Amino acid sequence: MTPSRIRIGVQLHPQQAQYAAIRRAVAEAEDLGVDIAFNWDHFYPLYGEPDGEHFECWTMLGAWAEQTSRIEIGALVTCNSYRNPELLADMARTVDHISDGRLILGIGSGWFQRDYDEYGYDFGTAGSRLDQLAEDLPRIEQRLAKLNPAPTRDIPVLIGGGGEKKTLRMVARHANIWHSFSDLDTFVRKQEVLAAHCADAGRDPGEIERSVGVPEGDPAEVGPPLVEAGATLFTVGVGGPDYDFTTLRRWLAWRDSL
Repeated sequence: MTPSRIRIGVQLHPQQAQYAAIRRAVAEAEDLGVDIAFNWDHFYPLYGEPDGEHFECWTMLGAWAEQTSRIEIGALVTCNSYRNPELLADMARTVDHISDGRLILGIGSGWFQRDYDEYGYDFGTAGSRLDQLAEDLPRIEQRLAKLNPAPTRDIPVLIGGGGEKKTLRMVARHANIWHSFSDLDTFVRKQEVLAAHCADAGRDPGEIERSVGVPEGDPAEVGPPLVEAGATLFTVGVGGPDYDFTTLRRWLAWRDSL
């Protein structure tokens, strides 16, 4: 069964490119008809020249909020470690207003050690970073409820990752969107774990949108099994310096053919 709405996102990797190229890319993505434009929250490139060009996440989202008019925008994903949670809530509320209610608050626990080492954050362990995220998500929610003016809407929260004991429990309690980095079989299995956490939290798992990074291959072949498994948001990653949208165009054509 095909859901009523399949959405296509693009993650514009903010690396190995001048900002002018990124600006052109987000404009072209909106013109092509994407539903969401994401960046990511790192301080150094994740591939290619390790000391290559790179730009910061949230100042860029503020610029995108002014530049675009239709698409939703967000980070895939914000690293919780890099900002005080109350500050992050205020930043999200501000970008929400600048964009007239088009921000998605993507968030995760962080993983790229160079970011931490170079910028003076405590790397800790994967477990300690997840525990901190679990503590900070309620603080973000509480701060959003106190801000004046309030956000224009209940800002959708996207949580990325598939850890079954901690991450998916946070998804069940706090997220509107769950982004999976896994293959189809793992995606199906982890949804069963998520459903169990939702039951514990007294929440309908159907309230949580399923998001995936697109696999290699023809969208007409690899997309339908993921749709059948519950995915409705498909995101294409594109890197600088040229931001080639060939793959993105194929996924948009598939969406529009449904």
